[in-house]
Amino acid sequence: MTIISLLLLASLLPHLTFTAHVKVGIVNGKEAKPHSRPYMVSIQLNKTHVCGGFLISDEFVLTAAHCWKESQILTVVVGAHDLRNSKNSDRIGVKSYIPHPSYIIIFSWNDIMLLRLQEKVNLNNYVEWISLPKKGEDVEVNALCSVAGWGELWTDGPKSDRLMEANVHIMNNRECYKSWGEKYYSVSQMMCAHGHGGSCIGDSGGPLVCGKTAVGVTSFGYKSLCNSHEKPNVYTKISLYIPWINSIIRNVK
Repeated sequence: MTIISLLLLASLLPHLTFTAHVKVGIVNGKEAKPHSRPYMVSIQLNKTHVCGGFLISDEFVLTAAHCWKESQILTVVVGAHDLRNSKNSDRIGVKSYIPHPSYIIIFSWNDIMLLRLQEKVNLNNYVEWISLPKKGEDVEVNALCSVAGWGELWTDGPKSDRLMEANVHIMNNRECYKSWGEKYYSVSQMMCAHGHGGSCIGDSGGPLVCGKTAVGVTSFGYKSLCNSHEKPNVYTKISLYIPWINSIIRNVK
């Protein structure tokens, strides 16, 4: 079984020479209503989309830790729908990269990261943050949720310039564990979801949204097939990391 984190550009992580990690654009989705998800951001390297992310305050973006390699200089585009059109979007630099201190890249443990922006965003109809769950809060099995991103439209296909979205259902955590095995899946740290559409390469770091709350961070999926039911897409469970997130945000100077 081979997996690889959901990056659009494999060159982002040239040091990933092991075979443990996978491909997970939104496949079988639909174009989102423009600016209906004002919390979504495009994380870019050299002005090319590499990962998703989402605003959790006017100064911080939450994303996946594997979306950044030390020494890289990323920028964040807020207020975007079509990445080719900058009419309502702004590009902001990253002031500091804060991956979880216990992040282990080989197995995607603690695959979560905060980006502190160089300046606070201007909140408007196109730019707004999304709420996070309470500490330890769980989502019911079969709950209807959604994912969104600018990643590949099908396995090994082109990325999307426009924000795409798809509905997914939360899966039983023990079944996810059986699908992936203890080497890759942590019942306490992760959750998985599946639907007719789902995440693909380039959607890493984007949110798994249930209601009006971001409950997960897109982390990884099956290398050979985006949105595989046998090896469902995996998300970092945000509620476990609320104390860590709060400790960073509340101590900003």
